[in-house]
Parts: sequence; structure tokens; C-alpha cells
Amino acid sequence: MTSTLPVPAPGPPAFAGPAGGVLARLVAAWLLAAGSAHTRRAYQLDLSQWAGWLASCDVALFSAARGHVDAWSEQLQREGLAPATIARKIAAVSSFYAYAVDEGAAGRNPAARARRPAIDPDHSDTEALDLAEARTLISAAEADPNPRSAAIVRLALEAGLRESELAAARIEDLGAERGHRTITVTRKGGRRQRLALPPATAHAVDLATGGRTSGPVIATATGRPMAASEIYRTVVRLARRAGITKKITPHTLRHAYATIARDAGAALEDVQDDLGHRDPRTTRRYDRSRYRLDRSAAYKVAAALGA
Repeated sequence: MTSTLPVPAPGPPAFAGPAGGVLARLVAAWLLAAGSAHTRRAYQLDLSQWAGWLASCDVALFSAARGHVDAWSEQLQREGLAPATIARKIAAVSSFYAYAVDEGAAGRNPAARARRPAIDPDHSDTEALDLAEARTLISAAEADPNPRSAAIVRLALEAGLRESELAAARIEDLGAERGHRTITVTRKGGRRQRLALPPATAHAVDLATGGRTSGPVIATATGRPMAASEIYRTVVRLARRAGITKKITPHTLRHAYATIARDAGAALEDVQDDLGHRDPRTTRRYDRSRYRLDRSAAYKVAAALGA
């Protein structure tokens, strides 16, 4: 059976072939078990690309071997994808096959022992946003006619929310505790966490919700949740308006939350808790990147040489 998984509109992928319905149900069940909506979208895209590549090689989805996964990885490297992205795609493919094996739909997982690109745990490709740029971005967001712009920027920059968490945030998740305004978000893996909202952030949220008592915090003109892709475009547009030339994404603002917090004296473990990082190495990667160039031994070498 040769099946492809095109990237469709929301809903389970479509499949060709007489057994397509069974395979579609298997994929749909796997996606439901994958976690957050953001994770499901990423997994669906990764599996679609994998199945499309197999189809181009005339290899059926359940006939793939480890060598095919390694070849696909090499192809993605030639296309210039980052090692972390390639590793994530292989992990998604491996997750699907593991699920299929558990359900008796596949005899083995070809991605289980496939080679994965080495990832430097201390390296982050996200461009840093310094304090002056962060302030300029906030000013641009607050000058925007739509109040949701300021809410997006402040929730990401001053509360450390992920793009997917911004899209999923609901008014029902807002609250108060011991004088703190709060928002409860669903972290990766479905874990719920209550976060403090600084006064300016809470005010921006109040303006964005406009007195509504239910529904999404970041809403479209029709009251529907704003898609993560539109949140991404909003941040890019505001950064351009602020005159920031480096690549800015919602994740850049989350990264800036970590670095600005540490520069202001916040304890590393507190930043880790706020960002919802299960692994402290993830937070340390943001932290170590702050002054890495300032501490470069190259300056000491040049000084010793009299340069």
C-alpha cells in the first residue's frame, strides 16, 4: 500500500488506496494522543512530509526501513534544515510508528534507531532581543489601533507565553490570587500552570478582552480564537514597525523574557518555573547565550598579542 499524507485543512490527513480509511483513523488516533493542538499540527506536518518523501521513492509507509529514515534525514540536512528541526521530525515519525506497533498495525518502528543530528544543548538559534528593542516593540504594539497587539506582545514578553499558549488562552483562564492577577495556561504535555501577570500586562489583557466574560483572550473580529500563524504575523509586523531589523518571532519574545529576567536578577530556577521548562538545561541554554560573546577568549588572545 502506497499512501500519501498531504497537508490538509484542519482535520485528520486524507489517504489514498483501499485501506486509506483504516490508516486515516490510525493517524487521527495517534494525533489525539500527541498532546496540545500545536504539537498535533507539527506532528501532522512532519508525518505528511515523511510519507510524501516515501511516496516519491515509491516506498509504502509500512515498508520503510531504518535506511529510509537515515536517507530522509540526510536529504533534510541538504535542504538546510536546522539539526533540532530534523531531530524533531524524526522523533515525530518514530512516535507514529511506535503507536502503530502498539496498535498492531505495524511490525516494527524503522525510526527507533535511526541516526539523529547532534544538537548542542547550549546553543540557541533565536536572535536576542535586547532591553531597548523590547521597549521599542512594546511601544509599537501599544500604538497599534487593535488592543490585542499589546496583549500579544506583553503576554509573550512579560509573561513568557508560547505562541500556542497565546492562541489557546481563554478569558475563563484569567483569575486573581493574593493580590496577583493571573492566567492559567496549558503547557506541553497538557500540564496546567498558573502564571502571574504584571499590572501592565493585565491592563493590556483587559483592553484586548474588552469586557467579554468568556472566549479567547486573543480574538479575531468575529470573536474566534486568533490562529497561531496570525499571532506570528502580528509580531513580525510590529517588529518591522518598531524598526527592528533582526528576525523577530513570538519565540524571540519568550527568549527575551528569560534573558531580561536573568539580567534583572531573577533566579534561574524561577525563570525555569515561569517558562514551564521540565529540563533545566533548556533554560540554561537561554541563560548561557547572554554574554557568551562578551566572555570570548578571543579578546584575551588579542590583548596578549597586542592587537
